[in-house]
Amino acid sequence: MQPARRVAFDVIHAVSTSDAYANLLLPHRLAEAKLSPADAGLATELTYGTLRRRGYYDRVIAHAAKRPVTEIDDAILDVLRLGAHQLLSMRVAGHAAVNESVELARSAGSRSAAGFTNGVLRTISRTEPGEWERILLGEVTNDTDRLAVSTAHPSWVVRAIRQALDLQDRGDELEDALAADNLAPQVNLIALPGLADRPEDAEPNRFSPYGFRNPGGDPVQLVGTGGGRLRVQDEGSQLAALALTRAAPVRSGERWLDLCAGPGGKAALLAAEALAGGARLDANELVPARARLVERALAGVPLDVSVSTADGTTLAAEHPGTYDRILLDAPCTGLGALRRRPEARWRKTPKDVAELTRLQGSLLDAAITALAPGGIVAYVTCSPHVGETALIVESALRAHPGMERLDTPAVLDQVTTEPLDAAAPGGAVQLWPHRQGTDAMYIALLRKPAESAEPTVGR
Repeated sequence: MQPARRVAFDVIHAVSTSDAYANLLLPHRLAEAKLSPADAGLATELTYGTLRRRGYYDRVIAHAAKRPVTEIDDAILDVLRLGAHQLLSMRVAGHAAVNESVELARSAGSRSAAGFTNGVLRTISRTEPGEWERILLGEVTNDTDRLAVSTAHPSWVVRAIRQALDLQDRGDELEDALAADNLAPQVNLIALPGLADRPEDAEPNRFSPYGFRNPGGDPVQLVGTGGGRLRVQDEGSQLAALALTRAAPVRSGERWLDLCAGPGGKAALLAAEALAGGARLDANELVPARARLVERALAGVPLDVSVSTADGTTLAAEHPGTYDRILLDAPCTGLGALRRRPEARWRKTPKDVAELTRLQGSLLDAAITALAPGGIVAYVTCSPHVGETALIVESALRAHPGMERLDTPAVLDQVTTEPLDAAAPGGAVQLWPHRQGTDAMYIALLRKPAESAEPTVGR
């Protein structure tokens, strides 16, 4: 059995059964397997390609197997998904894809499972990929389901992205937005301001003044030699942190909070900006393992940052009137990062949105309470879903009269090297992979009234 296929299967199966994250697990498995660069590339394509189009392949498998995929053993279903990806989306010889999959099924299941796998994949291989798409599209009843099939998204995600684009009067870009989710993103990095410079041969980012594309070679090696001051970070994440730090001139002695800081990329950028402006920074991350990642991310910045593991809804509320700036990068569905975490589209459901919006609302309420008079909060999500973005902000503004919306597009236009053209209703910014080449980050800046006479706490 080819090692690349074994690594891909192990990661895919861990994602399916253990809620693992492919972008975190795959690099470890590649390192453990000590694959050649060619085999590592194959394992990466097998993993991400299969996860990206999993729902589409499930429809094909159900046809070929003549039974719902829910009636197929979990491990064998993952073998079939991996085999279907090779047959329908890669230039892999049919006999090789089938034979390797049968070997995987034999090691993961039984002799009967191997026979079942052989039969299903041979059935799939007898129909051309284009014909499979015509068969599946023939079963849809509306345009949303058509796009769900053709772009391998759940229908509810198609509707959510359509609604978000419509709010920006960009509904005609829906197919482009969905197609962009299926493109592998380039590795993007940042040189922390005041602490590192971009490599001379790097390609500067289009918008971030500190970001750049990988100049070639292994980005892990480049980051490893940068002392924690050269980091992998999406350009949209850079802009989210810079929106907060550049929303108003920094006064020496300001106190800042990164409320949901894990895994620490934005915290490191905030720390570099705080160091330059004479501000203090606290960071909080509920999950201890992620808090340790925050500490590691901050190690390259010579600033004493307190990292706590409190519940963000209580931590902020227990420090009323304390912070001049708060970054709330709220837990979300991750629908804005489907290029990097393709499994999120199949893992999340509308029920998850309802649960997350309650948490997001509570966190934003707490953050506003923790703001000092005149303080600014940046509400950020890596999701364009209106329920996680504009509606959360609207609810918070109703609950906290006097809070002021800042013109986030205008703030970022003073930061970026070219205009973003990403204005969203309510003075917010909504980035998109198909427009800006970033994750679909939502950024909204809100300022607390300055006229409060109440004494601040902990300053």
